[in-house]
Amino acid sequence: MLFLVLGRGKTGRVVADVAAEHGHSVRVVGEEENRNAMALTAPFLAGYDAVIDFTTPEAAVANMRACLANGARMVVGTTGWYQHLDDMRLLATRKNAGLLYGTNFSLGVQAVLRLARELAASLPHYEFRITETHHAQKKDAPSGTALSLKQALQACSPSLQVEIISKREGDVSGIHVVEARSQNEMIELKHESFSRRAFAEGAVRAAEWIAGKTGVWDFSEIANQL
Repeated sequence: MLFLVLGRGKTGRVVADVAAEHGHSVRVVGEEENRNAMALTAPFLAGYDAVIDFTTPEAAVANMRACLANGARMVVGTTGWYQHLDDMRLLATRKNAGLLYGTNFSLGVQAVLRLARELAASLPHYEFRITETHHAQKKDAPSGTALSLKQALQACSPSLQVEIISKREGDVSGIHVVEARSQNEMIELKHESFSRRAFAEGAVRAAEWIAGKTGVWDFSEIANQL
């Protein structure tokens, strides 16, 4: 397959490397070459099986508008843009495009989300807190993964109050800790990424999955198919 990777940041570069290891051809376009999605014309996009976006929230919205308007298949690992999700969903549907988005493309994180739902269902009277730590350059806080964990906890108990603590330190790839506490005990679920490769592997598998498909999916809906 031929993939287009948008973003020359640390994650984008790893995505390109992993895609090549999977035997795919890859082109990487940085934001300096694609300001306001100017590079994403219909002729340019026509040859790609999927577009993978790891840019910034602002750039991702412009990229999605351009790609989906031209019927492309897109995997978006950028977070911080979900206030535009309904618009992107409508655009993808209208143009017979494909959009697969997610707050975290690590298959390990998907397992933690499932465990978080089980924990909240088993201990509805406990107090819950999420602590997330990322690299100092990360734009959004709380992280998209922390918000997904909060949603997972509240899925079983909508009135559950969940505090999120965000930390930005150095070059941390991502640490998420879910804490359930009572007066007598504490339980922790922890996921730590040692590198961006776990995200990249999931994103490439997602791109392989969405090639040729039309529709809109959250990564958590299809992760078990990979």
